[in-house]
Amino acid sequence: MRTLFLQAPTFDGFDGGAGSRYQAKREIKSFWYPTWLAQPAALVPNSKLIDAPPHNIKLPEIVAQANDFDLVVLHTSVPSFKSDVKTIEALKAANPKLKAGLIGAKVAVDAAGAMAQAPVVDFCARNEFDFTVKEVADGTPWSEIKGLSYRDENGVVVHNEDREIMTDMDQLPFVTSVYKRDLEMEKYFIGYLKHPYISFYSGRGCKSRCTFCLWPQTVGGHTYRTRSVAHVIEEIKYCLKEFPQTKEFFFDDDTFTDNLPRAEEIARELGKLGVTWSCNAKANVPRETLKVLKDNGLRLLLVGYESGNQKILNNIKKGMRVEVAEKFTKDCHDLGIAIHGTFIVGLPGETRETIQETIAFAKRINPHTIQASLAAPYPGTFLYKQAVENGWLDIENAELVDENGVQIAPLHYPHLSHAEIFAAVEEFYRKFYFRAPKIASIVSEMVRSPDMMKRRLREGVEFYRFLKERQGTAKAA
Repeated sequence: MRTLFLQAPTFDGFDGGAGSRYQAKREIKSFWYPTWLAQPAALVPNSKLIDAPPHNIKLPEIVAQANDFDLVVLHTSVPSFKSDVKTIEALKAANPKLKAGLIGAKVAVDAAGAMAQAPVVDFCARNEFDFTVKEVADGTPWSEIKGLSYRDENGVVVHNEDREIMTDMDQLPFVTSVYKRDLEMEKYFIGYLKHPYISFYSGRGCKSRCTFCLWPQTVGGHTYRTRSVAHVIEEIKYCLKEFPQTKEFFFDDDTFTDNLPRAEEIARELGKLGVTWSCNAKANVPRETLKVLKDNGLRLLLVGYESGNQKILNNIKKGMRVEVAEKFTKDCHDLGIAIHGTFIVGLPGETRETIQETIAFAKRINPHTIQASLAAPYPGTFLYKQAVENGWLDIENAELVDENGVQIAPLHYPHLSHAEIFAAVEEFYRKFYFRAPKIASIVSEMVRSPDMMKRRLREGVEFYRFLKERQGTAKAA
């Protein structure tokens, strides 16, 4: 079937792409590659991938192409679902014969609910959906496709048996060939990565059990399944040839450091190629491994600290000790590895005092940059179930973003209100960045590089606009 893979237009600046874990408008406009869409697109010959948000492609331009396709597959999320359904309605109005399906965590955990809410949707590919979608595109009878929920000829929704989880990850073709064919790499920008960058997965799944984390609990699973080192390096070599302007590679695996010997082996091969690279890591990587990674091109680690309070870390099953995270961070500083640290405000056990404790912790360990987010109870996660059962979340008003795509604070506790949790994010940023040592380091960085000066000034303007939008959200609430 002539197949369109679509990341549909949505909120301006909304980074809900399939390669992103942050389905909201970011503090600074930035976009991840739509890797989860690119992977099945790489399996379907002559398909097309449209990633509308970063390319600023509007709905009329997409609808004008509706008759060029037999099948459209959209990646959807809880925040973008209503908008995505409207896109399908517009496409089907232009081409009534078009079949439309959804992928993503939203439909992986509640395909029945999604199809009940959206009669225009013909099918949902659940869980690990790559080969499910390929079989649909190949014309396999829907009744024979594992992992598929679909409407039969009578309009009745049928849920086929689950598809087995993949173990041989080398059977997946390179996603970067789809990037080359359909995307403009310069459109993808992340504030803490060098530009232009390329990101993709070297493996799927995460062995950690963090209660809030969407992907392992819905799509990826808790077993870290990896591509062979040779297969990963082959894709890097392909990128060096096809994207010579690349300044940095990012491994988007949930936790690239879950397998330390493999991480070291990949690093040594990357070192031979002389590339700069970064990855997601847990704050427990031993110093000896960090040194191997650094000596072979590692520039930055994206680290989910979440909180500086041990009780909260225990509550969310982070599997991390505060003192271990502190030592890890000191080791990174000593070795010259930059850190983008992520923190979450409003997790179970949060109080006014623990918020201040986490802010003080962030200042003390001093990552190069930070992201402060609001606890987001996505359906399918333990946090969502826990929040509903304990009355922390009003299930009838469980939106995660406002009408502009700005993240809101859906959780509240008897001792801590929505408004207090929401306001803590701005306080977090202000106390972390507006202190003399941090300002001095930022100014020093800007003085050393005119390009960095332009970049940081632009980001400052965007961040100011973002805070103004948040203030509007607070007033509305």
